[in-house]
Amino acid sequence: MVIPILKSMFVRDLDRLHFQISNFNTEPNIWRVDKGVTNSAGNLALHIVGNLNAFIGAELGNTGYIRDRRAEFSSKNVPVDTLLKDIFNTKEMIIQVLDSMDESELELKYPIVVFKKPMTTKYFLIHLTTHLAYHLGQVNYYRRLFDA
Repeated sequence: MVIPILKSMFVRDLDRLHFQISNFNTEPNIWRVDKGVTNSAGNLALHIVGNLNAFIGAELGNTGYIRDRRAEFSSKNVPVDTLLKDIFNTKEMIIQVLDSMDESELELKYPIVVFKKPMTTKYFLIHLTTHLAYHLGQVNYYRRLFDA
């Protein structure tokens, strides 16, 4: 049973992202970059939300989400309440989509080619958990470095 594992990983890490963003002492530090750091914690949060809504929501859940990847990295000073709401809504969307899936669907080809070759839905969902964890770690370090 892979779906419950995937769901628990996405929920765990989106809850952690919510915690990290909500625990910045000052809101401007969410958008801070410095010395070779090109993406702020806020932009990484927007990127995570956009990525998951595009690849899970739109492609697997038919939510109609339209991604603006450029805005994920160029938007600045989005209110923290908006970021937190978007993270929460993304978590709820993932729960809904994964709850609607059957384990056999994980063995099907993912609907679009992402890495220049077809892959199973299971492979790509596992990739998305590691992508989320990678950026979550960056957000954690940014909060501790920039907001101390």
